[in-house]
Amino acid sequence: MSVHRKVAPDGAESTLSRLRPPYASVLDLIGQTPVVELTKFDTGKCRLFIKLESQNPGGSIKDRIALSMIAAAEKAGQLKPGGTIVEATAGNTGLGLAQVGIPKGYRIILVVPDKMSREKIQHLRALGAEVHMTRSDVGKGHPEYYQDMAEKIAAELPGAFYANQFANPANPLAHETTTGPEIFTQLDGDVDAIVVGVGSGGTLTGLGRYFAKHSPKTEMVLADPVGSVLAPLIKTGKMEEAGSWTVEGIGEDFVPPNADLSLVKKAYSIPDKQSMLAVRDLLSKEGILAGSSSGTLLSAALRYCREQTSPKRVVTLVCDSGNKYLSKVFDDIWLAEQGLDEHEQHGDLRDLVMRSHRTGDTVWVGPDESLLNAYGRMRRSDVSQLPVLDEGKLVGIIDESDILAKVEGPYDGRWDRFNAPVRTAMTATLHTLQASQTLDALLPVFDRNEVAIVFDGEEFIGLITRIDLINHLRRRAK
Repeated sequence: MSVHRKVAPDGAESTLSRLRPPYASVLDLIGQTPVVELTKFDTGKCRLFIKLESQNPGGSIKDRIALSMIAAAEKAGQLKPGGTIVEATAGNTGLGLAQVGIPKGYRIILVVPDKMSREKIQHLRALGAEVHMTRSDVGKGHPEYYQDMAEKIAAELPGAFYANQFANPANPLAHETTTGPEIFTQLDGDVDAIVVGVGSGGTLTGLGRYFAKHSPKTEMVLADPVGSVLAPLIKTGKMEEAGSWTVEGIGEDFVPPNADLSLVKKAYSIPDKQSMLAVRDLLSKEGILAGSSSGTLLSAALRYCREQTSPKRVVTLVCDSGNKYLSKVFDDIWLAEQGLDEHEQHGDLRDLVMRSHRTGDTVWVGPDESLLNAYGRMRRSDVSQLPVLDEGKLVGIIDESDILAKVEGPYDGRWDRFNAPVRTAMTATLHTLQASQTLDALLPVFDRNEVAIVFDGEEFIGLITRIDLINHLRRRAK
């Protein structure tokens, strides 16, 4: 389409090149995603481009394979009108299948590992998909492994179609016929390397096949989370025991049938912490809001670029939108709980305070605020207790049991009880600890069914709960 320009009312020239007539369906928006050059990162001698698959209507690259797999199943007679689609997914393939399948009248049943972000699960259910949560700490062959569970559900449900993105040939075909040609066209046929991750293997295999035919010089580079077996297998030829990783959607404990690892020329293992910091840098430096796997891809792409001794044109992907990870990757508290932040460690109780009052992260309530306010703040912040501060000074603490004890009773007057001031229900007799103390000081506090209140001299630092201690011990056990 030609570029049309007009003069805006303020005299500035604006382009209409991205405007199109109305589309018949949101599904017509799948694919043809834009490419942006990254200019705020150190890319060595190379130019680094990133394809915004987050611009698909479902927010991820998986819209492409959902459209392809459903069309292939319909053509093959595997999907009948009113039928059921079953899939094992880290979330995005399920979102794509729901995005495409529900308007077509299909029932969608998805089995999702329990480490997936809250936003993905809420999105799936809002679309109308049935979500079955299962364990993320078990491997293939275990009855609660997400792929095995999905396959079992499909086998027991008459007429169900198991999409099986891991072995479905329509998965890589989607990238061979759409994503590959788009990248080739957008980069004027001059692509030296493409950096991808492997979840199901479709992106790697589809792009690898396309560029092997049309641009043999193009190298396929694998970005893999530390803990996944794929990068070590490529480097050593040996299958290692899988570890664990936090990044969602890529990395595997087996080689998916759709993943043709022979196409990979170089592989990088990227630690979770590096991935999280990279994707946050992508937002702060380039204004691109991307998901956790995109941080893995970006980290590997930057390493590849900086290793090159001659100029190259390198492409990677924003696999999905960071909107799906606001409660994780872009939440400082979550990062700290996972040990993925860059906070200084002190070797004392300060290391366990997740919401420090010094940094303004403490969720608190005033003594003259209502119990209803205190309850609402607990709910919104997902905490069970609040420090009570009066002009910056700690005067008490209130927890769920304090509120319940105050508001329970006859229906008459209950609203008035909810509107009573916090000071009428809070605990004002406080046992405090000093920040310089060690973990051993916490156990007597928890034995009294109290929360630990930590001070540094006369300054209130924050609270430590049992779950904070458990989380600290878990991080140190790795």
